[in-house]
Amino acid sequence: MPGFPTQDFVALAPVGILTLGAIVLLLSEVFLVSGRRGYQATLTVAFAAAAAIAAVSLPAPGSLFGRQAVADNFSAFVTAIICGGLALSALVGESWLEARNAERGEFYALAMFGAAGMALLGMATDLLVAFISIEVMSLSTYSLAAYLRRGRRPAEAAFKYLVLGAVSSALVLYGSALLFGATGSTLFSDLPKGQGSPLYLAGIALVAGGVAFKVAAVPFHTWTPDVYEGAPTPVTAFMAAGVKTAAFALLARLFLSAESGSAATATPLGGVLSALAVLTMIFGNLIALPQRSVKRMLAYSSIAHAGYLLVGVVSAAVAGAREKALAGILFYLAAYSATAIGAFAVVGAIERRARGDDEPADAWDLARFAGLARRRPALAFAMTVFLLSLAGIPPTAGFFGKLYIFKAAVGAGLYGLAVLGVLTSALGAFYYLRVVVYMYMQPAEAEGEVLASPAMSVALAAAVLLVVVLGIGAEPVIRLAQAASAILL
Repeated sequence: MPGFPTQDFVALAPVGILTLGAIVLLLSEVFLVSGRRGYQATLTVAFAAAAAIAAVSLPAPGSLFGRQAVADNFSAFVTAIICGGLALSALVGESWLEARNAERGEFYALAMFGAAGMALLGMATDLLVAFISIEVMSLSTYSLAAYLRRGRRPAEAAFKYLVLGAVSSALVLYGSALLFGATGSTLFSDLPKGQGSPLYLAGIALVAGGVAFKVAAVPFHTWTPDVYEGAPTPVTAFMAAGVKTAAFALLARLFLSAESGSAATATPLGGVLSALAVLTMIFGNLIALPQRSVKRMLAYSSIAHAGYLLVGVVSAAVAGAREKALAGILFYLAAYSATAIGAFAVVGAIERRARGDDEPADAWDLARFAGLARRRPALAFAMTVFLLSLAGIPPTAGFFGKLYIFKAAVGAGLYGLAVLGVLTSALGAFYYLRVVVYMYMQPAEAEGEVLASPAMSVALAAAVLLVVVLGIGAEPVIRLAQAASAILL
């Protein structure tokens, strides 16, 4: 075993802080004598903040552990997004779980273990390190999906996620083995050595398919609607933000390493990702149109947003557009994380609850949002901000996220992808604004119970603030994203 300098381990401080926080919360359950667990969400937020501060403030030494991982501005930006998503999800989870008498330290510990795997995935530059990180992330999210284990929906969601996730992991592992056979290495930087060989083509296709599952790209999206709908709502929010951020960080590193110096659509992998982007944008938006379940609609919306991000990944392969595309991806991930968590938080606040662990069939129906502006004007305003951002309407963060992605596509000469992205965004505006119409223009069928707590209010206020600030003050953030992207290039 070769010796590694101390700075390699210091660079993993964000991952270590998240892991330590998970262990602390698990041990706190052993000595807990009171049923009150409100402090656990606060501890999760504190550890997430500490990990984010460590990521952005510690010196970035570059390659770690024999080039198997890297600590740079790109990984620091990704870790900060993941930690922010973890903190917001924990605040949402505190209220949601307390209302169901299901708040336990295991929930927050699993979330922090999952975030540690996501952060490590954003640093991975080796196929085996990436596989291990994916498994740490996935095992945590599998467990979180089934957290309300006596409910039918969570159990079904976790089972589907586990089975399809196992297939995804098998694709990544087998593809890594083929790539090792083609290049004699598992490092991303050595992948171009095998270009053109049958082993390389088969291996990169399998790895890309496994990662496409994690980002919910069509046709690898089949798990997303059922899992997002069946999992506890705070878990859905965390998955929508964290898993997507980590998986796209991996895909960007992998794609740039494997296709360095090539035109976006001049290679088999570039062509495949372009096709996936087209299918994902079209399918995600079309299937979201008829959905009456707002939670399921947001699940299909997440698929559509994966398509827009894939446009950014493909654009990053063109030399003249790389920095803008990567910066757009980072900005988009930050904007989408705040927006998605906020939208799912509102869904969790008003969803109809059953006496048991399972949610009734109409828990997330559009009718639950009817007249919300008269009953809970602040909640309706927050949901409107999130929906406008998801639709890409200025001056929200979502508008600038799409603007930077599509500008990068135009700069890369991918006019067809850019035009399709704009058209499908216009299509998506219909089902987002339909919820706004229900909130402000439809009479309420019943008063309905609304979950309101200080933690939920803080989470929603923070999410709204982020969406607005990232929209109005997008330029400073995009400059930070460009600096992070320059390191990667």
